[in-house]
Amino acid sequence: MHYKSLNFSKYSSFKLGGTFNVALLEKNTQSYNGYYLIGGCNNILIGNNPPPLMMLSKEYDYIKIEENILKIGAATPSGKIASFCKKHNIANFEFLSHLPGKLGGLVFMNAGLKEVEIFNHLLFITTPSGEKNKNELQYGYRYTNITEPILEAAFELSYGYDKEKVQIFKTMRANQPSTPSAGSCFKNPPNDYAGRLIEAVGLKGKMRGDMCFSQKHANFLVNTNKGRFEDALWLIQEAQKRVYETFNISLECEIIVLDKAYMSSDSPLTCP
Repeated sequence: MHYKSLNFSKYSSFKLGGTFNVALLEKNTQSYNGYYLIGGCNNILIGNNPPPLMMLSKEYDYIKIEENILKIGAATPSGKIASFCKKHNIANFEFLSHLPGKLGGLVFMNAGLKEVEIFNHLLFITTPSGEKNKNELQYGYRYTNITEPILEAAFELSYGYDKEKVQIFKTMRANQPSTPSAGSCFKNPPNDYAGRLIEAVGLKGKMRGDMCFSQKHANFLVNTNKGRFEDALWLIQEAQKRVYETFNISLECEIIVLDKAYMSSDSPLTCP
């Protein structure tokens, strides 16, 4: 098995974390059991002692059209997909121009903006055990039940790239901070907004070391300089604790925390 050394303080969107060896899932890889698969690290908080990590090799970074179906390798960055669709006048992927990540991660969490989700035009995915049609998968708001590595995803092919949609999505992202973060920290609970709840319990702008809940958007946990995992984790758990005590609402993380000690915790307020 081949490995790649990654400095997460440079690689992850949080600009936080140490340097770890990451196994490469290649076309001849026999087993992925025991590894946590990562992509572009745009929604991951890496801990001081992460589980064994694996990522797809560049073999899975491709876009092709076959039999009127758009097939995309799971290691393909969202920006590359957006550029391809713009160049070839392909519709329904305009939102990816403002949504960082690699395709596998976007599909795994059913990423999107508002009502526009990656699953809207999905046909099937390919995993090491074979193809799985969309109707075989469970999915919802920022959720799927996919348990295997996604190697490729196939989508309906429609033409008519819409520049106005790109502008709309750009406007939707305008209130989000540009400071290093992993996107929305928590999922919005039913009929409410995580940002509103965090602000209501007095944590908007709250600093812990160099980490804080952004003054621009309270549901963004940002790294203002040289943030540490411990400070990020404290803020996450403090927000969950205060919101639960005040509103009896359990905030569920949208970001993924990768740290052995944290992942083994039995606390009902921990992130998955």
